[in-house]
Amino acid sequence: MENQMIFVRVATLNDIRYADEIVKETEASAIARGSGIAKRTPESIAQKMRDGKAVVAVTSSGKWVGFAYFQPYENNKFVSNSGLIVSPEFRNSGVAKAIKDRVFKMARKLYPEAKIISITSGAAIMKMNTALGFEPVTFSEITQDESFWEGCKNCVNYDILEGKKKCNCLCTAMLFDPEKHQAETIPSEVLRHFPMYFFRS
Repeated sequence: MENQMIFVRVATLNDIRYADEIVKETEASAIARGSGIAKRTPESIAQKMRDGKAVVAVTSSGKWVGFAYFQPYENNKFVSNSGLIVSPEFRNSGVAKAIKDRVFKMARKLYPEAKIISITSGAAIMKMNTALGFEPVTFSEITQDESFWEGCKNCVNYDILEGKKKCNCLCTAMLFDPEKHQAETIPSEVLRHFPMYFFRS
């Protein structure tokens, strides 16, 4: 497993073959952590790839390494960064941060006026979000689009969310407000399919 090249790039139609594995690993990871997670179907993952709203990481031999996607809401007022997952074999290699950076920059480039949201119960994701300029916020400050909350219905903690009338839950809501980062620009190359790559030693 030494000196493997890992490519982090925009997902293509050819990557739909990884959808089942992505869903299974996402569920297994949530169970292992004892945390809730919005369940996703292989078809929903495949659709994100068809729409050009997903990032994958794969090895030079075609082995799946990681995944994440973004989705706009409320006429592009908000964009979520969601579904970040890395295969256990490749964790602690820096690939999660590379995927997170890529999906965040894509969302920023395609929806420059949108507030970017991330809901998570994971400390590692919170740390990555903070480094990118996200801040913790109340649930009332993020999108109220029903299609966003629809994704939470299969989470084991959905009853808590409903019981609190979507005011809060066990997850932490984080928000990137572009108005606070107006001087930042995103290079156009992040929209291309050319990958960022690195070696795993």
